[in-house]
Amino acid sequence: MRRRLFRSILGVATTTLAVLACTTVPAGPASAADAPYDVLIFSKTAGFRHDSIAAGTQAIRELGAANSFTVTATEDAAAFSTANLAQYEVVVFLNTTGDALNAAQQTAFESYIRSGKGYVGVHAAADTEYDWPFYGNLVGAYFASHPAIQQANVKAVDRGHAASAHLPQTWTRTDEWYNYRTNARSTARVLATLDESSYSGGGMGADHPHAWCKTYEGGRSFYTGGGHTQASYAEPAFRAHLLGGIRYSAGRSKADCRPESGYTSLYNGSTTGWSQAGPGNFTNTDATLTSVGGMGLYWYSAKQFGSYSLKLDWRLAGDDNSGIFIGFPPSSDPWSAVDNGYEIQIDATDAADRTTGAVYTFKSADIAARDAALNPPGEWNNYELLVEGERLRIYLNGVLINDFTNTNPVRSLAGHIGIQNHGTGDDASFRNIRIKELGGGPGPDPDPGTNTTVQAEAFTSQSGIQVVGKAGANGGSTIGYLDPGDWAAYNGQNLTGVTSLRARVVSGGTGGTLQVRTGSATGTVLGTLAVPNTGGWESYAEVSGALSGVPSGSQNLYLTVAGSGTGLYDVDEFTLVRSGGGGGSGTGPVVGLAGKCLEIDGGATADGSQAQISTCVGGSARQTWTRTGQTLRTLGKCLDVSGSGTTNGTKIQLWTCNGTGAQNWAPQSDGTLRNASSSKCLDVLNSSSADGQNVHLWDCVAGVASQKWTLP
Repeated sequence: MRRRLFRSILGVATTTLAVLACTTVPAGPASAADAPYDVLIFSKTAGFRHDSIAAGTQAIRELGAANSFTVTATEDAAAFSTANLAQYEVVVFLNTTGDALNAAQQTAFESYIRSGKGYVGVHAAADTEYDWPFYGNLVGAYFASHPAIQQANVKAVDRGHAASAHLPQTWTRTDEWYNYRTNARSTARVLATLDESSYSGGGMGADHPHAWCKTYEGGRSFYTGGGHTQASYAEPAFRAHLLGGIRYSAGRSKADCRPESGYTSLYNGSTTGWSQAGPGNFTNTDATLTSVGGMGLYWYSAKQFGSYSLKLDWRLAGDDNSGIFIGFPPSSDPWSAVDNGYEIQIDATDAADRTTGAVYTFKSADIAARDAALNPPGEWNNYELLVEGERLRIYLNGVLINDFTNTNPVRSLAGHIGIQNHGTGDDASFRNIRIKELGGGPGPDPDPGTNTTVQAEAFTSQSGIQVVGKAGANGGSTIGYLDPGDWAAYNGQNLTGVTSLRARVVSGGTGGTLQVRTGSATGTVLGTLAVPNTGGWESYAEVSGALSGVPSGSQNLYLTVAGSGTGLYDVDEFTLVRSGGGGGSGTGPVVGLAGKCLEIDGGATADGSQAQISTCVGGSARQTWTRTGQTLRTLGKCLDVSGSGTTNGTKIQLWTCNGTGAQNWAPQSDGTLRNASSSKCLDVLNSSSADGQNVHLWDCVAGVASQKWTLP
């Protein structure tokens, strides 16, 4: 077979990886001038007042003067009117405390965020508006307590964001370190954590988020726990941290701020498992790989992958060229990757079918979506390559920009992965390469005996649909602002054996009807799901409906919206339910020891709510479980092992569904429920059948009544 002369073709040779001394990227302004914008600083205090507010205001003014934004500072809550807020791209809550806004002002600010604008919370912004749920979800977590001011180590765990890209992996500084009432990780992308072993008074344990970002209700949010002291605002690294958060919230720097869990690091400083094919190499400094010479390929030789989500951060120095190769067999010849795999290109100025986001020479990215999501040379970008069977979806900074299905029987998306060093003068850097292997998913040919769950925002095409970042959503986003006639298409879904559709929805509006069609947005309706008002825009529910006349094989599936009014409901995810598939399905009670029912204490819906047993009450929502494959769901969330623990006595709780092994429960022939990640069983504490008795994780013991369960 004649080899094509790709611009990204690799040479053949082997080199050794050069390891350099660790350095820290210096803090500085944006690498390219941002389009001008306006920022409002709000620093009203109804509680404790920080003496650093003036210093913080001055620092942000100076950052604005150097970085294309103007600053207005106020402590007057009257500034929170719809007309006044419309002037600004970002509102910074700078060490606010207490109840700062009245009901009308809160409503105006909610509309502001929902219009796509930005919020930055600094330090005591988390000690503000405890009785306003919208604000609590926007900031990400509320303040709980703090020890004395002291030095501590901040761990920069995500250095692909503008607020953290300049930081060393360990950032040592002095401040007042907050403990929070909840962990923000389930609804936000955590950028930095606190190392509680480095100071006294930490109260959150090994996972103590300190700075994070998120999308919420159409807007962008960044929060940092730093900024108590006046000295903070004179620190170059902290000022750059604050600047990055402002730029992200203003939409000037793009980032993937979806929540993330369950990933395994392939590279975060250690090159174990990696090999070089072809000439050139990558330097390894400050947990960053940077290309040198070429053409070559640095590939993860330790393992091949099938269905997975691969994430990594990348940066070009200028008009440079690189790429990510996937789906190639093991070989020291880089031509193997070219001839047998696929390259996801990194080079924004090349032709459409070989530019950033393209599957090189096979399929162009959506160029408009790509351009809107792309950061310029000198700044970091994030790729997610979501491989499910022979379907590949490419996300750039959290935005879907390409959806490709391999139909070539000679090639496959399964195989090794690698990063390219294209040649001298093509300078590309990579950070934080991590992977989450998937047990299945909506590829073009999933096993017909399993159910298929699809994130609603992963549509192929749409009309009238908006992707909405939302707390509690599985994957961090829903499709929302749904009006009658809107639709979303999901191409290449295997509908063999599908008998019903189940959807996770949320509505603070009138609700409506979700219709299921194939072929087109006006095709025959296969079934409908009634979506009620679920009690608010943060209160999720599951709805389902039978389907009839479902065609077999790979089909283009359409979800269409019907009802009266506007803004009817949001859809988080949907599941194609097959008869007898997915490890079983059904809805009803889970019955255990002494005929008692598994329930969530008090019917609470917060992450971390305790699971227990109690006398069965027919129709009780907290005792009604939906069995979906190997998950058990109630109250819109999943039965979960706390912290993916494996030790006897680990808490069993309710948690946002996230696809991890901590939420997989495999029924055994002896009546036990075995957890996938721990190989231990769901057990009743002390074998007591008293109402309110907690359940926990324990070694599986044959014949023990406290581990016997009857599923719906």
